[in-house]
Amino acid sequence: MNFHDNDTVQKTGILARRRTRLLAAVFGLGVAGAVAGNFVLIPSVTPAYAQSQSQSAVPAQPFGFADVVQKVRPAVVSIKVKTETTTDASDDGDDNNNGAPSNPFEFFFNGPGGGGMQHGRPQKQFGMALGSGFFISYDGYVVTNNHVVDHAQEVDVVTDGGKTYTAKVIGVDPKTDLALLKIADKDAKFPFVQLELQNEPRVGDWVLAVGNPYGLGGTVTAGIVSARGRDLNNSTYNDFLQIDAPVNRGNSGGPTFDLSGKVIGVNTAIYSPSGGSIGIGFAIPADTVQRVVQQLKSDGQVTRGYIGVQIQPVTQDIADSIGLKKASGALIADVTKNSPAAKAGLQSGDAVTAVNGKDVADSRELARAIADIKPGDTADLTVWRDGKEQNVKVETSKLPGDKQLAEANSSQDDDSGKSALAGLGVELAPAASVAGAGKSGVVVTDVDPNSAAADALRPGDVILDVAGKPVSNVRDVREALSSARADSKRTVLLRVKNGDGTHFVAMPVGKA
Repeated sequence: MNFHDNDTVQKTGILARRRTRLLAAVFGLGVAGAVAGNFVLIPSVTPAYAQSQSQSAVPAQPFGFADVVQKVRPAVVSIKVKTETTTDASDDGDDNNNGAPSNPFEFFFNGPGGGGMQHGRPQKQFGMALGSGFFISYDGYVVTNNHVVDHAQEVDVVTDGGKTYTAKVIGVDPKTDLALLKIADKDAKFPFVQLELQNEPRVGDWVLAVGNPYGLGGTVTAGIVSARGRDLNNSTYNDFLQIDAPVNRGNSGGPTFDLSGKVIGVNTAIYSPSGGSIGIGFAIPADTVQRVVQQLKSDGQVTRGYIGVQIQPVTQDIADSIGLKKASGALIADVTKNSPAAKAGLQSGDAVTAVNGKDVADSRELARAIADIKPGDTADLTVWRDGKEQNVKVETSKLPGDKQLAEANSSQDDDSGKSALAGLGVELAPAASVAGAGKSGVVVTDVDPNSAAADALRPGDVILDVAGKPVSNVRDVREALSSARADSKRTVLLRVKNGDGTHFVAMPVGKA
């Protein structure tokens, strides 16, 4: 019994010594592994204790934006604009009312002035509107929104220190909603901020919005970049940043900063069913601001390139119809007569996939690429036509005014009885037989709401081409559809004209 007890003791001692050596080896391996950069198992008590000691020895520093705000705030100003407006008895209110806005996409415009109706007759009124802006140079150039200074009679700039200066409107660009002002005081030296042109903001980056909402004085809010490349359907030439920093009316023209203190955007609109901030704001990107401000400073206006085409995005159905591998680029729906595009030989149905060697993702990107080309310079377009790629050189001209563009597009009309198309659910008639439909194409007179065509066509649409071939009667349409079926195509491309202009739609070919 004693022998067994001693044996047990001896064995226990041997196991204890082996365990000690093993733990020492593991600890040594852990040190070597840490030095070598390997992931190893280390006794948990040691780092936990060390971490606890480290945390108690170094107090945590609170995160804040005070240093950035102190740096940039002196360059942000309040814009006071004296405006003259005319009201009449049909007015339902304006941007200053307390009710919900008619359009949820609202500019931050704030006009606390006003006046009233007198006996229901039109009255001229003078009001004081408030907005925001910021200095971009020490000699007094200020950036703000066009809609802040629109119809301005007088413009005053109030600095962060409370001093007021009279400013002159150097130029405005309604298409991007930007304006450039200049303070006339030649002796003054103003604090200014710079645009961030090197590093594009990322979704999730912190931002600071500084402005003058409701005329309360300089106000700062913080948030993040929520999205990029937003389209508000009110400007072809803007590619908005979306931010969630709370911004309100009166923030128009105010800057959005990154944490380095550079301007990444100019606040211009919010989405708000109620008229107040719900955390969905939009800012004009810094690169757009830079291009526009440079032209306003040198010429007082913005000049954009123009080639004379109506364009639309390339959907997957359209890409399948014309043989493109992916749904990208911009499809030319119509070419304006006597335009640079017409002279260069561009055709409706061409898909533009690149400009000067740079790919274009969609129709808005093509429009901006052409606009950035100086009038008179040549644009080298990569075009997909008839199942193959080719290059077309177009000499750009100056973008006409809105009225001239409307007149050019409305002059595009060119110089058999009613019948139904089996399997498609539409009734057609030659355009020449329908008053006001023009002389070319066939008119859609009825559409079965339960048919496949209901998603593509509506009564009053004029079909000009089917699968790239002009049509003038129902027989032409039938033949084009039969040809598409023979080629085993699932969809066919129609060029359609209606009140929205000329565009392409992809429609299932149906059964014979």
